[in-house]
Order: sequence, then C-alpha cells, then structure tokens
Amino acid sequence: MQGDTFASPRPRTAPGSVYALTALLGLSLLVIGTIAVIAEVKGTWHWSIHLESTLSFVGLFVQYLLAALVPLFGLFVAVRGRWSDA
Repeated sequence: MQGDTFASPRPRTAPGSVYALTALLGLSLLVIGTIAVIAEVKGTWHWSIHLESTLSFVGLFVQYLLAALVPLFGLFVAVRGRWSDA
C-alpha cells in the first residue's frame, strides 16, 4: 500500500539504550556527590582518599559511557526525526 505509514515497525533499541546509559550516567554522578558530601562532613584524609579514587574510577566509567551515549543519542534523534516526518 502506498499510503500505509505503519508498514514497518519502529525500532526500539536505540531509545532504550539511550535512556539506560543516561540513567547510568545520572547514578554515577549521584555516587560522586554522595561521597563528596561524606568527605566534606567527615573532613578526614581517609574519606578524601575515597573521594579521589572514586573520582578516578567514575571519571573513566563516564568517559566510556559518553563514548557510547553520544552516538546513540545522535541515532535516536535521527530515527525520531525520520519517523515524525512520516
């Protein structure tokens, strides 16, 4: 059929991936904030070491997360724009 806009199903993997990776990014920032508050309240060198190591590990995690999230977000916008024009 020529006018059938629902002939092919909409892909659902890209938006789900974008939302999942964005949630992981938010949770990692929440972890950093929590440890930063504890380190500030406690004020000891022990918690500042925890904060430094957590920043190091989460920084690496966020770097790889954004490496996957940025292209997936671009794909999400492209697919969404394509389907909204139909």
